[in-house]
Amino acid sequence: MGTVPYSVLALRIGLALGVGLLIGLEREWARKDVGVRTFALTALLGTLCWLLGPRFALIGWIGVFVIVLAVNARELLARRAVEITTSVALMVTYALGVLFGRGDLILPVSVAIVVTALLAWKTELARFAGGLLHEEIRGAVLLGLLAFVIYPLLPARFVDPWRLIDPRDVWLTVIVVAGIGFANYVLLRLYGARGMYYAALLGGLVNSTATVAELAREFVTAGESLAAMAVAATLLTVVAMFTRNLAILAIFAPHAVSTAWWPMALMALLAAIMAWRSHRHGAPKVGPLKLTSPVSLRRVLIFGGFFLLVEIAATLAQRYLGGGGFLVVSALGGLVSSASTVAAAAILAAHGRISAEIAGVGTVLASVASALINLPVVYQQTRQRLLARNLTVASVGLILAGLATLGLRLVF
Repeated sequence: MGTVPYSVLALRIGLALGVGLLIGLEREWARKDVGVRTFALTALLGTLCWLLGPRFALIGWIGVFVIVLAVNARELLARRAVEITTSVALMVTYALGVLFGRGDLILPVSVAIVVTALLAWKTELARFAGGLLHEEIRGAVLLGLLAFVIYPLLPARFVDPWRLIDPRDVWLTVIVVAGIGFANYVLLRLYGARGMYYAALLGGLVNSTATVAELAREFVTAGESLAAMAVAATLLTVVAMFTRNLAILAIFAPHAVSTAWWPMALMALLAAIMAWRSHRHGAPKVGPLKLTSPVSLRRVLIFGGFFLLVEIAATLAQRYLGGGGFLVVSALGGLVSSASTVAAAAILAAHGRISAEIAGVGTVLASVASALINLPVVYQQTRQRLLARNLTVASVGLILAGLATLGLRLVF
């Protein structure tokens, strides 16, 4: 401790005190017997014990554990209950103090914020956990299985003589895209029932075509008078889809984003403006969209198979037909799954098998194709000519603007 400057010691002690106060204030607000002073002192104890030496840190840990036992014994005798959450939070606070004593700063501060959030969101987390469906729990478990069990076992090399299939590369893409879909699905479950526009935006992040098909059933009963609102909701799914596809491209091939950014940003902006101009006073409530969790064994296998098919087709098209062949595959793939097609383009660009510019153009074309496929879906579900005509005019207009911007971007 004598070799550490006093200014550094003061910083560590001050941060430990702040972390203890932060967590303790939440416990005080929750009307727990162990409150702000105890948590602040526990964090300081951890810091000072480590500064004295690891042996003192172990002794301090035992002391905190004895205090936890005493508090729970008293609660058990007085109220026949135990303070498990507060006890664990107190021990975590001591550990954070030890980390400050060691010289770590960012990690304990970050953990303290997470701990405080978990304590403060007790009601929200309980409500969310109570509303989980069995398939959603299985989806989360499956996502962990894909990422931490199967992925490390796969070979990190091409397994075919034509250098088309890299199992670990394919699986990593499946994990990332499935994780994005699952996170968006959770948001949809939490906020999708607030109104048609919320459902359109959040559902578009999960699966834009499926969301349009589900919302179109609401449009059937809405009547011609609400056709403008239906156009707004459909365009919002397009905005969400463009945003998701750009995010996928940025994750796997950030150097390709510059080509796709301007046309897709312009199309998303135009779609948002058209949606805002088309909406009426508020949006009607809609029932929960019947979108199942994107993380299930069947869906993962289908997505992985289609992604692999698109990647192989795109690689062969680029190898034997050049950039034009790859772009044709991208446009056709976008009609089925723009997320898979964009991920394939990004992976190929990341490994240098296609240029960043070609990957960006392929991303735009796949997204445009996905937006166009909404038109026959809406008409097939609703059979409303006014809605179909308005949506076609809006979609074609923003797509032409986006393609024109892409052409200018490639020329200049």
